[in-house]
Amino acid sequence: MRVVIQRVSAASVSIAGNLHASIGTGLLLLVGIHKDDSPEDALYCAGKVAGMRIFPDAAGNMNLSVREASGAILAISQFTLFANTRKGNRPSFIEAAPPALAVPIYDGFCNALAQVPGLEVKTGVFGANMQVALINDGPVTIILDSPRP
Repeated sequence: MRVVIQRVSAASVSIAGNLHASIGTGLLLLVGIHKDDSPEDALYCAGKVAGMRIFPDAAGNMNLSVREASGAILAISQFTLFANTRKGNRPSFIEAAPPALAVPIYDGFCNALAQVPGLEVKTGVFGANMQVALINDGPVTIILDSPRP
């Protein structure tokens, strides 16, 4: 599983020209599911995201989690995070999980985050053509991969 974490001042996702979800301060997550991922990968990544201390404290140091900073999460599924671009100019997506596997893992990831007390979690729509807008704060962008056996 791969999650691109972006600290944002604001983020939104629209589908077919209609606003679907938006947040203010928080994290925009682009979530890719690998064909070998399991529900345990989702729980691992959700725990890391929820606890990641990338928001500034009173001294300006990155010391607070998204919950401690009173932020929200907008999680967007993105199979293209597992694009293989080593050969030719057309990316291959054979490493990305098919929807039958990816949807329950993505849902498990979002549900695990939603169980964190005081953390608001919004999502896009799996498989939809989405337009994502964000104001990256910092900028702070971190790539998180689940462990591979």
